[in-house]
Amino acid sequence: MNSAQDDLDARLQERLLLSHPTPGDRLMLADATLLAALDGTRPLTPNERQALSASPLTLRRFRQLSLERHASAQAAANDLIWTGSSGMLRAASTASAAEALESLVTDDGHWTLHFLPQDGGWQVILSLSAEAPFAARLLREQPQLRVIDGGGAIVLQGRLDADGECERTWPFATAPASHFQLYGAGFAVEPVAP
Repeated sequence: MNSAQDDLDARLQERLLLSHPTPGDRLMLADATLLAALDGTRPLTPNERQALSASPLTLRRFRQLSLERHASAQAAANDLIWTGSSGMLRAASTASAAEALESLVTDDGHWTLHFLPQDGGWQVILSLSAEAPFAARLLREQPQLRVIDGGGAIVLQGRLDADGECERTWPFATAPASHFQLYGAGFAVEPVAP
């Protein structure tokens, strides 16, 4: 009974803190600071803790980030839910010439982009790793997927075939390595919203 009462007290205190309006309230701390505190990589300074407790808006943002982090951790625990993967062009990704990019792999290792020369251009192939925890579900459900570059342009869009691949002609005039370097060297694989 005591733990139930403590839980109720904590919820009431949280609701009071989050609903207390403060004139001129604004976000007092950046998301990066709040996320570092949640991850334990950098504790909040006394001034940051004071700013957090004095701003209901910042407290609500901190709570939202905490809930998202918790949901993400739960998704990683069962690993059947996939919401996207990202990666970067790295120096080791290229062969001797900047134009000879052969492949890019997402940071989680679940997706590979292969680049094959073809008729003066390139073919781009997205392939899903068979070891990805969500591979069976994606192959079964065949959702629409897309690969975007660091600028948000669509590199490839389509559905995986039975081999876990999707292939398209490279849509840009510049070579893959040069193109990714122009747009921050990043890329992402994501489901297309229905």
